[in-house]
Amino acid sequence: MPKEIKNIQKEFFYYKSLGDDTFKQLTEKQILWKAGSKSSSIGLVIKHLHGNMLSRWTDFQSSDGEKKWRNRDEEFIEPKKSKKELLKLWESGWSCLFEALEELNQEDLEKEVFIRNIGQTIRAAIDRQLCHYSYHVGQIVFIGKMIRNENWKSLSIPFGKSKAYNKDRFSKPKRTSHFTDE
Repeated sequence: MPKEIKNIQKEFFYYKSLGDDTFKQLTEKQILWKAGSKSSSIGLVIKHLHGNMLSRWTDFQSSDGEKKWRNRDEEFIEPKKSKKELLKLWESGWSCLFEALEELNQEDLEKEVFIRNIGQTIRAAIDRQLCHYSYHVGQIVFIGKMIRNENWKSLSIPFGKSKAYNKDRFSKPKRTSHFTDE
């Protein structure tokens, strides 16, 4: 697999891992918690991501990314599912994405695909979805952090640890790699 596609996979995997690490910190009830009546629960965000991922990545090189069978509006109705059921949706959506990426070669990145009848290169479509998913994973992490408050376990460099982290990074020779390789 070409290096560029491997790096794309690593970027998506990184955002998936942020969600995974958030879910580990939350109970069944907390996955469905909402800050207010106009807010979304983590469960709702999972439902939306699942619907989007299946629609965008199923047969994505040969059919429009907005599938006729997708019911996007239903994705925004609070789920009546358990944490286990929601995490199955989460895994199913990501599996669909990763399987689609596995099929790509370098030349495919310049091919045209359509989302809602608008054409773009596969590379542009990937960038669009990476931004979309990172936006929603950010919501998941933020909601999880609000729920856990002082019991939140940081998913990045913890406060007060930046100097030590940078010292470790700069103590190693310059290299080319993905930031998640270590």
